[in-house]
Amino acid sequence: MASSRKRLVRPIAAALLALSLALAPLSVARAQLGTSDNGEPINIQSDNGIEWQQDKQIYIARGNAVVTRGPSTIKADTITAHYREAKGGNSNTGGNTEIYRVEAEGNVVITRDTRTVVGDRADYDVDQGVGIVHGKALKMTTAQDVVTAKDALEWYDTKQVAVARGDAVAVHNGRTIKGDVLTAYMVKTPPQGQAPGQPQKTAAAPPGKTPAKPGAVPPANTEESKINRVDAQGHVVVIGAADIGRGDYGVYNAETGICTLLGNVVITRGKDVITGQYAVMDMNRNISRILPASTLPGSTQQRVQGVFAKQDLQGQGTPANTPAPPADAPTPPADTPAPPTKNP
Repeated sequence: MASSRKRLVRPIAAALLALSLALAPLSVARAQLGTSDNGEPINIQSDNGIEWQQDKQIYIARGNAVVTRGPSTIKADTITAHYREAKGGNSNTGGNTEIYRVEAEGNVVITRDTRTVVGDRADYDVDQGVGIVHGKALKMTTAQDVVTAKDALEWYDTKQVAVARGDAVAVHNGRTIKGDVLTAYMVKTPPQGQAPGQPQKTAAAPPGKTPAKPGAVPPANTEESKINRVDAQGHVVVIGAADIGRGDYGVYNAETGICTLLGNVVITRGKDVITGQYAVMDMNRNISRILPASTLPGSTQQRVQGVFAKQDLQGQGTPANTPAPPADAPTPPADTPAPPTKNP
């Protein structure tokens, strides 16, 4: 009996060790992330009050709960904030404690600048600036982009990176990129009429209104976030104005409008189909180039093949079912004189 238990325990231990090794790179990656809002205070509000559990070191806000920090806001039915003793007296709650993690449950809406993320549950690491959102209708929207996912939406604040997992879809300027996992790299742009690097302009107070007092909270940041690049992995589909591309991996450059596909590539335009291992789709000019292999070392080379359907010209020019005139039919004169006009 003891020997059988040992045989059972060994595979479980090996599996746990493999799992810990698999998760190690993710933990290291998150540890390298930071946030520029560490010095900002955290404000919690709710309709039904805030419960303070000192033994567990948590605050629980229920009923239209809202957490704000700088330009970031988290709204949900219930929000739980975990706190700890502050180091060196640097506190973001007004005392000797600081909030390091926020959990949101029910109708979650996260906003920062002009970016909005919605879901059912969210877990935000304040120290690392990392948020993970789960739910049935996951969506991230900006002024120009929409990203949806089935399993999870992850956000890395310092890196300005969003990861969508499970039937992920990104729509940018009328172009659609699909994949099992999409990694969107975002960039911030200044408001319209403001040059990059120029300080944000403060709107003048309307007539009859008292200007803001010194020390008042400044208006929210109006910088816009937009997708600069999308990396797609697994069952990749790229839809442009003319072509539809498919492959195992893809990289879409939003600035150039060029999408690169790698592995089992299929490009379709109407009924025409071209297959290969590597493709470059210029979606601005509607030009696609399919190659037998990529330039990466060790790439598998596959002969490029194309199948082009016959064009259906029916309906253009003379209708197909219109009978031809008989060969002996008289030809009307080219210039037939007009009938004489009688004078009144």
